[in-house]
This record gives sequence, structure tokens and C-alpha cells, in this order.
Amino acid sequence: MSTNPPDLRPDLARARVTETPRSGQPTIGMVSLGCPKALVDSERILTRLRAEGYGISPDYSGADAVIVNTCGFLDSAKAESLEAIGEALSENGRVIVTGCLGAEPDYITGVHPRVLAVTGPHQYEQVLDAVHAAVPPSPDPFVDLLPASGVKLTPRHYSYLKISEGCNHKCKFCIIPDMRGKLSSRPAHAVIREAQKLVENGVRELLIISQDTSAYGVDIKHAEANGHRAHITDLARDLGSLGAWVRLHYVYPYPHVRNLIPLMAEGLVLPYLDIPFQHAHPETLRRMARPAAAARTLDEIAAWRSDCPDITLRSTFIVGYPGETEQEFQTLLDWLDEAQLDRVGCFKYENVAGARSNALPDHVPEEVKQDRWDRFMEKAQAISEAKLAAKVGSVQQVIVDDIDEDGIATCRTKGDAPEIDGCLFIDERTEGLSVGDIVSVEVDEAGDYDLWGSLTLRG
Repeated sequence: MSTNPPDLRPDLARARVTETPRSGQPTIGMVSLGCPKALVDSERILTRLRAEGYGISPDYSGADAVIVNTCGFLDSAKAESLEAIGEALSENGRVIVTGCLGAEPDYITGVHPRVLAVTGPHQYEQVLDAVHAAVPPSPDPFVDLLPASGVKLTPRHYSYLKISEGCNHKCKFCIIPDMRGKLSSRPAHAVIREAQKLVENGVRELLIISQDTSAYGVDIKHAEANGHRAHITDLARDLGSLGAWVRLHYVYPYPHVRNLIPLMAEGLVLPYLDIPFQHAHPETLRRMARPAAAARTLDEIAAWRSDCPDITLRSTFIVGYPGETEQEFQTLLDWLDEAQLDRVGCFKYENVAGARSNALPDHVPEEVKQDRWDRFMEKAQAISEAKLAAKVGSVQQVIVDDIDEDGIATCRTKGDAPEIDGCLFIDERTEGLSVGDIVSVEVDEAGDYDLWGSLTLRG
């Protein structure tokens, strides 16, 4: 039985490429840290480099230089980014740094003065210029063709699809707007075109990401072009017509979000919402500079479940925020009891360089943060265990992520996103299954965060 929660810290996730370059080709290695939005940035950089004739090295020793795409959101993530840069310098010696931590070049060079260049987030041209300076390209027009679906750092059967960059919120604990700017939405037809290419190349699940997915199109006044309107409801409907699973991440609970729920009930979009609530007490939310509408949010959750009973709700929370009293924390626990969220992550508050929350009074001692985190996760685990136990005997559609050498298939239900949620395991009769298959499974057993089941019919 699983006794540990899934990885709830995507900011510390790593991804490396696995492509093998041809002999004599200039090669670049890539280590991609951070959230799925950073992973998309890494894929874009590698796709551009691949089109220019560079090979993508699967290890440090085979690379002429290494790009480290960093995370800079939390101090712990910064430390891991600095560690990754140091590892690349030790193993290769020629390192180009990009990503969110790149917004603080002096911070990086103060620790690692030998890096070749430092660029900030989504500065693709500057990264390419740095690569050109370090490793001049040697294009071969006969073999260096841009892959139809680009270079991917995720498995072939699912892909992250970024629909916008930046954020208009001013949460006091967050520096994302300082690093990535204000909301900047992609044209809807460009998103749909990319999604179509992904599906044509075998992608069976599209994971929609941005800093604020429900605000998509606000900055371009929901412009319509080539038959597609830049509004999240329209975009979700259009994406749902492509035949792949569509999963929505980072959705703020604006009133118009309720218009997405019928699409989920119809099966056009997966019945899954990833909503960063962060807290439930109105005073804590006020100090965070977030909308203080926890009570109304409970009404919204009830309405969503009424319209789509199968909906899975996941969220993240912060405990130990400056000024958080025991009463405020208890309000959060009581709210969680009532909300009964399916998937929950929790962070202990950390100061982040440049965040306005650093200057707030009454910072919570570390031992109190740890105690509250433990109590929060104990309650969240009990809710998860009960919800999964209720699924025993049901039939679930799952997507196959992996089949190991013993024939055990690791899958995900419609209520599980890769890396951050639980899994469903099939340990018998998996002959003939392939990664990327969508199949029907009867749930036989449930743990705290994972399920086990038996194969029934192909999906």
C-alpha cells in the first residue's frame, strides 16, 4: 500500500533529454528544473536548436555545452537550481543558465562565476545567442529537419500545452509576475494548431498550463481569429473536439469557470480542476492579497459537483503564512473538512527574495509550520483514503504511463495528473498493453493515494 503522498513539488522536478546525436554533430545537453511551464520553455529551446543542426545529448560527457533551465520561485528551489548548475559545471564545465532564477544573474554568478551566460525566463533568442557563442552551429540541410512535433521532454503519449505566459495577480508571496511579466495570451488558433500537431503525432492527453488558465484571453480582449476565440471556455471546447484527453491546470475560481463544468459533464474535457486556493481564512487571504471568498467557494464547489458528480478537484495550500494564528489555521482545517477536495498539496511558507510577504509582521516559527503541515496532511490523507476506498468496485478509464519488466502497468485515471497525483496499478494480464493505451479497469483495492485494478475492456 502507498503510505506517502505523490510528489507535490513540481518546482523541484527534473527532466533530461534522451535523444542520441549523430557522430560529429555539435551537441547540447539540457537539465530542465521547475514547473511544467518551464518544461515547455525547455522544449521550445531544444526544438530551435535541433532545427539549427545541434544534437541533443543525453548526458553531460557527450555534450559540448549544457543548458540548465532553473526554478527560482522558492528558496529551496533556488538551492536545488544552484546545485544542478554546480553538478553541470563539475561534469561538463561549459554551462549556460536560463529560466526563472536567471532573472537574478548576480545571484548565480556570485556562486558559480564560471557559467558562460545567464538569461532570464522565456528569453529564447538570448539562449540561442549564448549557445551559438559557446558552440557554433554546423547545420546539415539533408538531415537537420525540424521534427513535426518538436523536441519533447515528456513521454510521447502526453504533452503540456502552454496557452499564456505571465500573470496579472499581485499575491504577496509570489514573484512570478516580476520574473515572467503580466498576462500574455497566445492567439487561440495558434494553440489549436499546436494541439492538432501534437495529437497527430500520437499525443493522447493535453495538459493545459499557464500562470492563470481561467484568465486566458483577457489581455487580448478575447480576440477571435481564424475561427477560434481566445476565451478559456471556447478554447476548452475546441481542444475537446480533437479526440484527446484535455486536463486543465492552474484555474482560478472566477465565476465564468462554472461554464467549463458542462463541458466536463459532456466528456469534452476531463472532469478535473486544478485550483490554487492557498488558504481559507479571509484574513489570511487578505494578507496574501488574494480574493477572500472561501465561503462562496464552497458554494461553487457544491454547484460543480451537482453538475458533474465525477469531477476531481485538486489544490495547493500554504500553512504558516506570516500572521497565521491557530484560529486561522483551524478555519483552514474545517474548510478542508467541508470541501472534501480529492487531491491536495501543502507547502510550509518560505520567504522568497523580492516577495512583499517577507516584510509582513508575525512570522510563524518553523516548528509551528511543521506541526501545522503535519496536521493538514493527516487530514488530507484521511480524505484521500476515504475517497479512493469509495472507488473500489467501480470501472475507471485509465491511461497507461509505464509497463515495467515484471509486466506491472502504471496508469492514471481521469482524476490523476502526471507526477503530482496518484496512480492506478495493474499487475495481471497486461500482455498486449502499450504505453499510451487508454483502457477500462475495475478497481479492486485502494490505498491512501493509489489504486489497484484489473483490466476489463479497451477504452
